[in-house]
Amino acid sequence: MTKNILLSGVGGQGTITAAKMLTIGLMEAGYDVKMSEIHGMSQRGGDVVSQVRYSKEKVYSPVIDKGTADIVVSFEEMEALRCLDYLQPGGTVVVNTERIPSMTVLTGAEEYAEDVIEEIQKAVEKTHVMDASGMAKELGNVKAANVILLGALVKLMGLDDIDWEGIIRKNVKEKFVDLNLKAFQVGADAVK
Repeated sequence: MTKNILLSGVGGQGTITAAKMLTIGLMEAGYDVKMSEIHGMSQRGGDVVSQVRYSKEKVYSPVIDKGTADIVVSFEEMEALRCLDYLQPGGTVVVNTERIPSMTVLTGAEEYAEDVIEEIQKAVEKTHVMDASGMAKELGNVKAANVILLGALVKLMGLDDIDWEGIIRKNVKEKFVDLNLKAFQVGADAVK
């Protein structure tokens, strides 16, 4: 059976890096994996979505249809709300409480909704809210929030038997390896 994971965020949050490490780990564990990326002006703070589909059987398409994602991991609140229609009934959402205002909010044309988390929790029973950015800052680098979210995702998907330490060591600059290993564990420990 194919599993579908959607990761959403804003350019610069490390969404694609997390998706690539997830894909590498799944491939090393013997899964057939397909990954796609959608960049919406990502270098200027626009939305970024990575879709990862994996199975022990052949996976033919990297694209997740609406209503079929097992889990949505969002690196930013509004991005979680925007991607909810991809989640299947009974699916899981992991949302980072970071708020990154869009250009329309920055220019004053719109306001950032105050009740985003509450709306997500009303819509999805299995919602895990985390301050991954705050946790990463406590570890010494806010950019490690993506690996905290990856750790949470791995735990929730039951993928802990993969050598994530080795994958982090191979895919992160050496000076950031220890930080990212701690971040991964913090994320895994943050979800039940």
